[in-house]
Amino acid sequence: MSSQTYSISDLARELDITTRAIRFYEEQGLLSPERRGQERIYSPRDKVSLKLILRGKRIGFSLAECRELIELYDPSSGNQKQLHSMLAKIVERREQLEQQLLDIEQMKLELDTAEERCIQALEQTIKGEESVQ
Repeated sequence: MSSQTYSISDLARELDITTRAIRFYEEQGLLSPERRGQERIYSPRDKVSLKLILRGKRIGFSLAECRELIELYDPSSGNQKQLHSMLAKIVERREQLEQQLLDIEQMKLELDTAEERCIQALEQTIKGEESVQ
């Protein structure tokens, strides 16, 4: 692993996020930079963790799931445990999305039915008013 370090502004600029977001992830225990006085010094591991958090957020993982994956980070073993866990979470997330798509399609059908009934009821009331006049 490289001995390069990063400041909070380096990471924010490079990953296109705010320093506030980085501090939030630190408060959540997902990042653990060294301190030099008030200055935070981030390691390559912190950068990898931050990338994993951002990727996880984009695909719908919770912070707890991201934490779990970060804890499995072990480059000495080729990250096999982390990768297997990530694959399992991806499969689970895909299944959740498929179910949400089915739920949305069902809701659309129900909306179509409700809309059609409303239109028919309106037409009936309009016809009723016309026959009274």
